[in-house]
Amino acid sequence: MRGRLAEVVLGGDDQDGREGTSGAASAWEFVLPDEAATEDLGLFLCEVLLPGDRVLLTGSLGDGKTTLARAIIRELAGDPALEVPSPTFTLIQPYTSRDGHPIVHADLYRLRDPDELVELGFEEMAEGAITLVEWPEKMPPHDGPVLSISLSLRPEFGEGSRFARIEGLGGMRARIDRARAVRKLLARAGWDEAERILMQGDASSRAYERLRKPDGATAVLMISPARPDGPAVRDGKPYSAIVHLAESVHAFVALDRGLRALGFSAPKVYGEDLTEGLLILEDLGNEPVVENGAPRPERYAEAVRLLAKLHATDLPATLPVAEGIDHVLPPYDKEALLFEAELLPEWYAPAIRGVTLPQEARDEFITLWREALDGAIPERPTWTLRDYHSPNLIWLPGREGLERVGVIDFQDAVMGHPAYDVASLLQDARVDASADFELRLLGLYVRERRARDPNFDMSAFATAYALLAAQRATKILGIFARLDRRDGKPAYLAHLPRIEGYLARNLAHPALAAVRDWHLRHLPGTVADSPEA
Repeated sequence: MRGRLAEVVLGGDDQDGREGTSGAASAWEFVLPDEAATEDLGLFLCEVLLPGDRVLLTGSLGDGKTTLARAIIRELAGDPALEVPSPTFTLIQPYTSRDGHPIVHADLYRLRDPDELVELGFEEMAEGAITLVEWPEKMPPHDGPVLSISLSLRPEFGEGSRFARIEGLGGMRARIDRARAVRKLLARAGWDEAERILMQGDASSRAYERLRKPDGATAVLMISPARPDGPAVRDGKPYSAIVHLAESVHAFVALDRGLRALGFSAPKVYGEDLTEGLLILEDLGNEPVVENGAPRPERYAEAVRLLAKLHATDLPATLPVAEGIDHVLPPYDKEALLFEAELLPEWYAPAIRGVTLPQEARDEFITLWREALDGAIPERPTWTLRDYHSPNLIWLPGREGLERVGVIDFQDAVMGHPAYDVASLLQDARVDASADFELRLLGLYVRERRARDPNFDMSAFATAYALLAAQRATKILGIFARLDRRDGKPAYLAHLPRIEGYLARNLAHPALAAVRDWHLRHLPGTVADSPEA
């Protein structure tokens, strides 16, 4: 960020920006010392704008509205030389962003009647667009996210200076506050000059950016604001509370430091803002543990050895986050496991199999699972990272031994049975691995555990492995069906045949005979007619 606007964004007016029930919030007010600062404000605001937003620019003639709009449009379009004339005579001028989304720039100074907007097709053009409107007082109110910017010349602060007042509605102020917090963290950690490159996310609500300094050094910016409570789904609790998903970034920091203290390759934390849910992390790269959709055997073997070492260690349930702040890992209790399993009759059965199960069948399903899971109660609970699978493991060839396995996703960790993460790795929803390969690595895990813990009970572990692998497959089938039907993410359906195969394999275990029988009666397509060894 150029000029003196950086000082404004990083310091500026820190009024309380919390929105009330009306959606209103206190304004952010500051001085723009020159035209360059006005342009830089446009670059900053581009960080918070999304399709469907409206930016209302008010002020007198010559106060800088078009200068600000031009900077925003050029940045969104990815073309600093783009011609952006004032639409005073055309009234509306369309553009296209670098991501292919529409941008609309309107100047309503010459508008005589709001009905003219209908004739111009304004609403149709603005639908799904980032819309910038000069002289917005001549248009009807908008119900969606609105960013209101008022500019006025203030020569008392210096020639060419302007006073800016920014307000946000419809969640816009929260976006601005978070963008300012990101800027402050980047400056504090020495990454303010870094290029920011959006990284592809997964099914979570977190966002990631790769930071690249001019000298080539890289890091990862993790944006993970505190999880808002969803609707109550049982006993007054939201889904996230019942299954013990992390509510804030505190969990990630605690586990990260705990794993690193044990000598494992979790990313170093270069900078943090715990309140806003922002972390700057060591970039472990993107070298996978798979190749062409299949496991790399030597890399999977090291990932198995890592789990064996982790599970043979006495691990605390409480970890420090910062001075005076601790994180307590919740137990992966039976209620959480059962609630996750219910996703299969709730989502997978009707959406994928076209079967609406009667309540008595659903009640029987839970009763059978409740009884079966008695065989998966850990004698000594351990850290269950929960997402220990190929997308979250990075191979680090420049390191030695177990440090070659980089672990990057563990904020939802709980205290649970060691078999869960082994099943998560060996029955990866995205990777084709044979039953023979799975069995060989299970054997490796058992040998490594026995070498570290002579009292390791292989038989009890094998039963718990089958139970938790089946529970996990059951849960994922429901989650992926939900991602398709509720969240509009059909790509996850491609993995269903693989997960269905895992489920059928696991249900062949004697400890799951009753659950398998339930599937034969109610969802016969999910299990073979005769159990396999």
